[in-house]
Amino acid sequence: MGYVLSPETAAALARLTALDADSQAPALERMRAIRAVLALLDADPAALASVRDALADGAGWTEIAQAAGLKPTAAKWRWQGTDAEITARLDAGRKRSTRPSSVPTDLPGHSVAEAAGRLGVSVQAVYLQVSRGRLISRTVELADGRSYKRVFLPGDALPSTTEPSTTEPSTTEPSTTEPSTTEPSTTEP
Repeated sequence: MGYVLSPETAAALARLTALDADSQAPALERMRAIRAVLALLDADPAALASVRDALADGAGWTEIAQAAGLKPTAAKWRWQGTDAEITARLDAGRKRSTRPSSVPTDLPGHSVAEAAGRLGVSVQAVYLQVSRGRLISRTVELADGRSYKRVFLPGDALPSTTEPSTTEPSTTEPSTTEPSTTEPSTTEP
């Protein structure tokens, strides 16, 4: 060992080999050693060196992907380009994976589901009330590109934004066909 693998990976593989040879080795220690080897092998520069050697020998991305158990697109994403390009791609992927997957709690208004629960109606009914102008909604976009539809119930403070709302608030009840006079209407409904 030592020609292809990094010293850390070689040491972890040696530890796993020793645990495998020991019939009295604790099962959890074997599992930890297996996981350590897998993690180190995945990050080991030996894989990139092997890919570059295979490309220099004339292998294509399809062959490299098959050898690695990947699709060609995934193999290219992982290993194509300079060291700086690969590092930048991997760092960007890590940033996306560490981005919170839950909805932030400090958004204004209510989610459509929360508004439906508070009003005692279905989610569809909330969308219908928004489309009819009985409820106000805004789409809030965060700096990381995520966007959320927020519903403002009567009495909620509206956010101050320069963006137009997705639905303008209705200031009056829908108009009727009755004439606007002070005399009572003579038409029957």
